[in-house]
Amino acid sequence: MSADAKQLNGIALAYLGDAVWEVYVRQHLLDRGLVRPNQLQRAAKSFVSAKAQAALIAAMEAQAKLTATEWDYYKRGRNAKSYTHAKHTDVVTYRVSTGFEALFGYLKLTGQNARIEDLALWGIDFVEEGGTGHGQIKSAE
Repeated sequence: MSADAKQLNGIALAYLGDAVWEVYVRQHLLDRGLVRPNQLQRAAKSFVSAKAQAALIAAMEAQAKLTATEWDYYKRGRNAKSYTHAKHTDVVTYRVSTGFEALFGYLKLTGQNARIEDLALWGIDFVEEGGTGHGQIKSAE
């Protein structure tokens, strides 16, 4: 029996979506030639931090990247009551990033792998071009 995205709360969707996004980011960093743990960890923050994910959502909105249904699932994650709190960011940014992750969780549970790929590659390019304010990621030398 597989989980039904319609029945899950935003936190559960974000739990899965965090892993989905993280796999794309990790694959990308390895493809860039980064292999040392400290390099990988430092570079990953540019993609997976709450601030980066909030910037990605803002850009998705500005570029009209999401469907109405995708926005609904983003909002489900953003508005979910979380019993954890942000360590290095404000509550609003943390909630927006939870919505970002919930979006990816929804897409995964509904089998929309091509859409995940499209948004993940767009997001990675956006970060690489400095769109999240982190600047470009350096390749391994």
